[in-house]
Amino acid sequence: MSSVEVKKVKEQLRRKIWNLLEERNVALFPRPVHGRIPNFKGADTAARMLIKLSEWNEASVVKSNPDSPQYHLRLQALREGKVVVMATPRLLNGFIILDPRFIPQYKLPQAATIAGAFKYGRPISLREIPRIDLIITGCVAVNGKGVRLGKGGGYSELEYGILRELGVIDESTPIVTTIHDLQVVQEDIPLEVHDYTVDYYATPSRLVKLDERFKYKPRGIYWELLTPDKRQLRVIGELMELTKKTS
Repeated sequence: MSSVEVKKVKEQLRRKIWNLLEERNVALFPRPVHGRIPNFKGADTAARMLIKLSEWNEASVVKSNPDSPQYHLRLQALREGKVVVMATPRLLNGFIILDPRFIPQYKLPQAATIAGAFKYGRPISLREIPRIDLIITGCVAVNGKGVRLGKGGGYSELEYGILRELGVIDESTPIVTTIHDLQVVQEDIPLEVHDYTVDYYATPSRLVKLDERFKYKPRGIYWELLTPDKRQLRVIGELMELTKKTS
């Protein structure tokens, strides 16, 4: 399957899921969910499912996406005293660190939001990112092999690649997500070289561990695949300087 065909298949599946969530009225603000990591009814319940994991309980530092459905996990992490490293939208401001030791307890619900993270967290350079114990990612869809589908921008994969290049995660770092049951698909999702699979997903009704036989984690950034807009990101320039990359 060509690169163009892969992108077409992925986009068709995204549209199918976005439409389904809207039609079944399980989508939550912000709506419409098209073009987003969709928020959904029961995202809080899915989060409660996921925090049963031993990998969650053992984690001291978690990295999270900034999207709405994973708000509940960010808040729970902060309430448990975990440090949260959050990617800023489209990586325009790199990464933010939220340390609950320096946030008033009553402000944690606000700090777990995108706007609140900028207020109560602080931007950090790549060299300041601590070792990460667990990754929270947002998804539009996940299949039975753990292959995920994001919203199509490629930033989640770029975030993962940056963290691998820095050596603060490795292939054993667990990746988890919360999704609605309608986002679990039977279709094959094409797995591109820069994609990664999730290790667990939680829905409002179940917690699922994916088969490790299908596990795939890229070892870093595929520099030749970076689009011009991503090459111009400040965080990419910083990474190239840190790792002495010239590509």
